Amino acid sequence: MNITFLGTGSGVPSKFRNVSSLVLEMHQERDEVWLFDCGEATQHQILNTPIKPRKINKIFITHIHGDHIFGLPGLLSSRSFQEGTSTLEIYGPKGIKEFIETALSISQTHLKYTIKYYEVTDGVLFEDNQIKVSAMSLVHGVPSYGFLIEEADQIGPLLPNKLKEKGVQPGPIFQEIKNNEVITLNDGTNIVRDDVTGPDIHGRKIAILGDTLPFDDVIDFVRDVDVLVHEATFIDKDAKLAQQYNHSTSLQAAKIAKEANVKQLLLNHISSRYQQDQLHEELEHLKEIINHVTYVKDFDSYEVLKEGR
Repeated sequence: MNITFLGTGSGVPSKFRNVSSLVLEMHQERDEVWLFDCGEATQHQILNTPIKPRKINKIFITHIHGDHIFGLPGLLSSRSFQEGTSTLEIYGPKGIKEFIETALSISQTHLKYTIKYYEVTDGVLFEDNQIKVSAMSLVHGVPSYGFLIEEADQIGPLLPNKLKEKGVQPGPIFQEIKNNEVITLNDGTNIVRDDVTGPDIHGRKIAILGDTLPFDDVIDFVRDVDVLVHEATFIDKDAKLAQQYNHSTSLQAAKIAKEANVKQLLLNHISSRYQQDQLHEELEHLKEIINHVTYVKDFDSYEVLKEGR
């Protein structure tokens, strides 16, 4: 799992930060690329990365403010021009389908692929044997959502010494043992998988939140995640502005991450009013609360490692 930030600013583009968008790549796990939000010029940002628009197969929209959706018509059109033919799934609040189809219709844009729309509500959006995605309503004046991506736990590694004790020699049978709770050898010996494997490998968990005021209920939603992507539109001295505009400060995000036992806090959606030295000074204060915290920049990439790596 690898997260690449395509836009980390808020409201309007600036010289150093484009508006909101990030990509979650899961090539090894399931050969999929998911896009979260698609602000204006997201496809231009993609040109500076190895990401291929035609490989994007799911798009999640946190809310339908312009700095999170104005890049969609262009990206969807380019995906078609670049031989994207596979079905694209779009998850978003009520209104996202109308916005996209109106833009495509008026511009007479004809796609070579099918879009399946899913209106986001609280709860599980989808689940398979590898991954589950859930949504939670946030507090932002308009419907805004956070997404929780949970990877299923994996069976622990085979223990060669345990297998040797039971007379099992290396070979294809190892995979058979890994795939079945119990197998019977030719001599009638039963091999119970739990007896010859180590502890389960816990799946990774990522939370990606849309714009929001801080509120207590979100703590349980993001508890124990490996990575929390949280907006930090304002720094602490501008907490009144954050309240006025239904946003969070970086300090508020850090306190939520600390309370929820988050392993890594990545702060984005940063106002262009702040210079880098101001953010650096703010970051030093945040590290007094949670050590693993950073302000992300456009094109920053973060690998979400498996347990034990």
